[in-house]
Amino acid sequence: MHPQPPLRSTHIAGGPRNALVYDRWGKYGRPVLLLHGLLFDRTMWWPLGAELARVCTVVAPDLPGHGDSPERGEIRLADLARDLAGLVRRLDLHRAPVVVAHAGAAPLATAFAETYATHHVQTIEESGGEVPEHLQFYAEPRHGRGLLTAYANWPVSAGHAAGRGTGPAFPHVADPVGFAAGLRALLP
Repeated sequence: MHPQPPLRSTHIAGGPRNALVYDRWGKYGRPVLLLHGLLFDRTMWWPLGAELARVCTVVAPDLPGHGDSPERGEIRLADLARDLAGLVRRLDLHRAPVVVAHAGAAPLATAFAETYATHHVQTIEESGGEVPEHLQFYAEPRHGRGLLTAYANWPVSAGHAAGRGTGPAFPHVADPVGFAAGLRALLP
């Protein structure tokens, strides 16, 4: 008999002005911080989080104004990177995270890595690609473009230069098992 994989649990980090709602799988090992693209939310990571949960701690926050995290005024990269560092520190895992960022979150991953201990940064560019029909729910934007005004000061192209992913826009959704295998190699 095989043990059950760690279940996903939902938490809140920060205070009233900088609250971040996040999902967590696992309690041990190197943390993997999953940052969704703008207009999406943490649910885009559920297939991958479940796949990685046996070997590490997976954390997928909703960025401000997305999913269940409350809106803020203007979102500054340095402030949000600091909030994410506090979230990782709160997990008490004592290891630098692997940071995976989808498309518009790439500048945030870069800002985080420039200031805080980071084991590896992997970005996924938004480009063409097919997502199987039963997984398309995870690859659909959840918010309108009006949300982007809070993120207007983020560099659009800087994130794509950080780690440059290639292939489909949602490889973590289209093939969570294969994508997880690639991340597992980064976890020691």
